[in-house]
Amino acid sequence: MGAHHHSSGDPVCHPAVTIQRLPHQVQHVHSLGSAAAFRWSVLLNSGLSGLQLVIGFGFGSMALVGDAVHNLGDVAGLLLGWGAERLSSRPPNKFFTYGFGRSTQLASLLNAVLILMAASVVFVEGLQRLLEPVTLQSGPVAWAAAAGVVVNLLSARLFGDPHQHDLNRRAAVVHLLTDAAVSAAVLLSALVVGLTGWNRLDGLTAMAVGLAVAWSGWQILREALIVALDAVPPGVNLEAVSLALNGLPGVVEVHHLHVWAMSTSQNALTVHLRRRLGSTDDMQLLHEAKHRLAELGIAHSTLQLEPFVD
Repeated sequence: MGAHHHSSGDPVCHPAVTIQRLPHQVQHVHSLGSAAAFRWSVLLNSGLSGLQLVIGFGFGSMALVGDAVHNLGDVAGLLLGWGAERLSSRPPNKFFTYGFGRSTQLASLLNAVLILMAASVVFVEGLQRLLEPVTLQSGPVAWAAAAGVVVNLLSARLFGDPHQHDLNRRAAVVHLLTDAAVSAAVLLSALVVGLTGWNRLDGLTAMAVGLAVAWSGWQILREALIVALDAVPPGVNLEAVSLALNGLPGVVEVHHLHVWAMSTSQNALTVHLRRRLGSTDDMQLLHEAKHRLAELGIAHSTLQLEPFVD
């Protein structure tokens, strides 16, 4: 998104631009932690998916197979997120002047599509198993489902709470927590089938798993589309931003205010500020504006100052 230009009717203005970016050292520390979280989560969930597929098909549980399919979706999504995280850390160049932050948004979109595809497969297979039930050996299924709960909770914990403002990482955490809940449901279903012998419950559980997975995918898709369409990013209050800028010393009008997401963790802003001549030093005003915007979650700002004549 570029800065806005004045029409011929606008007063002569004195542009001033200020850019605030996160320190490279801070970004590097976060990327190291993210790389470890993505790497271990991919390894753990790959092993878990293989185990669940073997036991699910071997002992007749479509619900467990559905959990494994969702886990494989997690692995693919985690790999996409990991790649996007690495790509977004590259510095801007002459062609990609904003850098590669949007790659994390694309990863979130692809992640959501993968979840919805996996959900449809699980639901259809669960319906088939409901109509044509098979005998389920609940013991191995219950153990594999319990392993799924542990692995997914551990993987989600690796990302930690500080990353929840990043849609790309949060999408990964949502995958993992949803899968933990799904595994818990499969575990409960296997225990009930073992006690009652009602094998159709496995098909019903698989269908419920499919619906739960689809809901989580839709939530991620909706939020990723909002960001991709340059809407005001979630967590940014545009009215609060406008009030903060209007409250700057000497500022009498705020216009051409635009806020959008440069990546899933960095927001950007362009704005024109009309202020009284001689009311305050330009650099002091810009410094104060930059400070207020940073407190409101905007890391990259471009401001243009215009004179106001009574």
